[in-house]
Amino acid sequence: MEPEILKFMRKNAYKPLTAEELHQSFTDLEWDVFIGILDQMEAAGKIVRTRTNRYGAPERLNLVRGRLQGNAKGFGFVIPDADFPYEQDVFIHGTDMNGAMDGDFVLARVERYKKEGMRPEGEIVRILKRSRTEAVGTYTASKHFGFVIPDDKRLSSDIFIPKEAKGSAKEGDKVVVELTGYPEGRRSAEGRVKEVLGHKDDPGVDILSIIRKYHLPEEFPEEVIKEAEAVPDSVTAGEIRGRRDLRGRRMVTIDGEDAKDLDDAVSVEQLDNGNIRLGVHIADVSYYVKEGSALDREAYHRGNSVYLVDRVIPMLPKRLSNGICSLNPRVDRLTMTCDMELDGQGNLIHHEIYPSVIQTDERMTYHDVKRILTDEDPELIQRYQPLVKDFRLMARLAETLRQRRMARGAIDFDFPEAKIRVDPQGKPVEIEKKPRTVAEQMIEEFMLAANETVSEHFFQLKIPFMYRIHERPNPEKLQSFFEFITRFGYSVRGKTDRIKPRALQQLLEEIKGEPEEPVVSRVMLRSMQQAKYSSECLGHFGLAAKYYSHFTSPIRRYPDLAIHRIIREVWENKGKLPDKRRGHFKEWLPTAADHTSDRERIAIDAERETDDLKKAEFMMDKVGQTFKGTISSVTSFGVFVELENTVEGLVHVSYMTDDYYHFNEYTMSLIGERTGKEYNIGDRVEVRVTGVNLDEHKVDFEFTEKEDSISPDATTADPTEFKVKKTKKTATAHTVSSAARKSSTGRRRKNKEKGFKGSRHRRKG
Repeated sequence: MEPEILKFMRKNAYKPLTAEELHQSFTDLEWDVFIGILDQMEAAGKIVRTRTNRYGAPERLNLVRGRLQGNAKGFGFVIPDADFPYEQDVFIHGTDMNGAMDGDFVLARVERYKKEGMRPEGEIVRILKRSRTEAVGTYTASKHFGFVIPDDKRLSSDIFIPKEAKGSAKEGDKVVVELTGYPEGRRSAEGRVKEVLGHKDDPGVDILSIIRKYHLPEEFPEEVIKEAEAVPDSVTAGEIRGRRDLRGRRMVTIDGEDAKDLDDAVSVEQLDNGNIRLGVHIADVSYYVKEGSALDREAYHRGNSVYLVDRVIPMLPKRLSNGICSLNPRVDRLTMTCDMELDGQGNLIHHEIYPSVIQTDERMTYHDVKRILTDEDPELIQRYQPLVKDFRLMARLAETLRQRRMARGAIDFDFPEAKIRVDPQGKPVEIEKKPRTVAEQMIEEFMLAANETVSEHFFQLKIPFMYRIHERPNPEKLQSFFEFITRFGYSVRGKTDRIKPRALQQLLEEIKGEPEEPVVSRVMLRSMQQAKYSSECLGHFGLAAKYYSHFTSPIRRYPDLAIHRIIREVWENKGKLPDKRRGHFKEWLPTAADHTSDRERIAIDAERETDDLKKAEFMMDKVGQTFKGTISSVTSFGVFVELENTVEGLVHVSYMTDDYYHFNEYTMSLIGERTGKEYNIGDRVEVRVTGVNLDEHKVDFEFTEKEDSISPDATTADPTEFKVKKTKKTATAHTVSSAARKSSTGRRRKNKEKGFKGSRHRRKG
C-alpha cells in the first residue's frame, strides 16, 4: 500500500491533506491499519507530517531524504536515497548539522542555490535513524574526564568520556567507544570505553582498529565451529553418486602463490569439429553449507571474505575454505561445472551446467604459467610438459574471448594494484605492483564467460536468481566527465542518457599510454554507478553484458553460494523449481542482494584503508629520501605525485617556493607567474619525502632543488633519467602533456579568456 500512497501524494494536483482527508481515497483500508501505515512511512522519512498535521511527499515540501556523509572539516553532504526522486547531493554547513553524524539517515531542507552551477545547500531538519552506536579512536586523558579522537575523520568532533566511563583506558590507547549520547547544540557526543585494543604504537593495533571500525567479525561462533568440524575431510563414494565423473579430464587450478582457498579449476579440449570445450569447475560449497544452518547464517552475515594487508577474515571457517572445499591437486572434490563449447570466434555454441566430481592435476600459479607462456622457461616447460599444450590453447582461447568482449564494447580499466608485504610484526617491508600477466587475464576471461553463461541460462528458465548488475551512468555525472575531458582535447560521441559502453572504451583506447591516462580513467570510473547485486536482471554496463551473475567464488562470496543452491535445486527438479521454493527465493533474494551489496562495500572500504595505512607506514623511515614519480593530479592547493610503487603524496603549494603558482582549472595545471613553469598531469618529477601522517594515512612531498617539470615524452639514452629544461618567462608552459598539445593554440586563447582560477601563493623568504 505504501507505493500507492506515495504515488497519490506525488501527483501535481496534490496538496498536503490530513489523515482523515487522505483516508477518503483509501477507504478499502481500516482506519487503524491506515494510520499504522502512515506512521511507518513517516518514521522512515517516506512522507512528512507538517505542523498542521497534514501529510505530503518530502520532495514536494522541499525536503531530501538520504544518508549524511560527514567531512573532517565539520560540514557534510546528504546523499539522496536510491529510490528518492532527487539526484543532487545537498551541502550541509557545519552549523546546520543539528546533531546529525556521518552515516545517519536524515531529512534535509533544501535552500536556494548559493551560486549558479554549485550544489544546493540545506539544513538537517530530522534524524530518521542513527547509523553509529560505536566508534574507534585514540583516548586522551584529562584530570576529571577524557576524550576519544575518532579514527574516522568523518566524525569531526571528539567524543566526551566521563571519568567513570573510561574503564582501563590510558593516554594514547586505541579504544572502542559505545556511544551513550549524541551531539546536541554545542554538546559533543558522549560515550563509554567498551574495549581497549592496546597502545596506538603497539604492533597490530593499527589493523585491529580498522577491523573494529568496520565491525568485521574475527572469530566464528562456537556453533559454527562445531558444524565445520563435523564436515568430513574427504569425499565418500556415496557423495559422488548422481554426479558426473570428470576425474579423467585434465584440469588445473591457477591462482596467486599465497592463495589457500582454491575455488575454481579450468580445463580445455580441442573438439573434433574444431571448436573448443572450456570447462569451469567451481567448488560445490553449497553441498557442505546447508541452507539455514549455523554455517549458512554466519556466511550470510559476513557476506564475503575480507582481504586485509596482513590477514584474511574469511566468510567460512578454514576447515572448509582451505580444506574440503578447496580444489587441492590429486584429491577428489565436489564441484559445479559449467561446460562451454566455443567456436573460433568465441561464440557460445552449446553449454551444460551440472554437479560433478573432479581431481585437479596441478596447483599452478600465475607466475609459473606466465613463465611457461611468455618467457618459455625450459625448466618449467619440462616439469609441466603434459599441461603445456593446454596452457597454450587456453592463452589463444582467452585472447579470442577478450577480443570478442572488447568488440561488443566492454570497458577495460587497467589500474595497477599494489601488493604490500609485511613482516611478522605487521610492518610493511615491500610494496610492488601486482602484475597483470597473460595468466591472470586468462583466468579472468574464463570466469567472465562462465558467469555470463550461467546468468543467461537461468534468466531464460525464468528462475528467481541473484544477478550482478552495473547500471547506466548518471547522465549529470557523465556530462561533468565529458566537460572534464575536453580540457585534454578529447570528446565522446553520444548523448549522456543513451551512451553505450563502447564509446567510453574507445576513449580508454585513445588515451592508452598518454600522461593523462590515469586521471581520465579514474574520473571516468567515478562518473559510473557502483556494481551491486540484484534480484532483477538489469545488465552489466561496464562489461557490455545483458546477463551477468557471480558464480565462480562461493568460498569467499555469499551471492555465489546462494545461486549454487538454486542451481542444485533446479538440476534436481529437472530444470524446474517447485512453487513453494520459487516463492521463497522471490521474496528472499531482494533482501539478500541489498545485504551482500552493503557487506561488499564495507569490505572494499576496509581493504582500501589498510592499504593506505601501510603505504604511509612504509614511507615513515624514508623521510628525506628522493624518489621519481608521475604527477597524478593537480589542484589549487598543490600537486599529487604517484611513485613507482603506487604510493601517492602531496606537494603543497607552500613548498613550491620558486614562484607564485596559479591553478588553471581548464588545463588542470599549476603555472608559475614569473617563470611560466607548468605542472601538468602525467609529468615526470623528482620529489623528496618531507613527512608522514599515520593518523590520516597521508604522505607529504616537496620537489627537489634540481626538479623541473619533465616532459613525459622527452627522449634520453636512459628513459629513467630526468632532464631539466630551461624555463621561459612567458605565460605558456615550457612542458605540456601530449594531450594538451592537441589543442595548444586554442587552449592558450581560452586561458586568456577564462583567466586563472585559484589562490595566489607567496614564495617563502
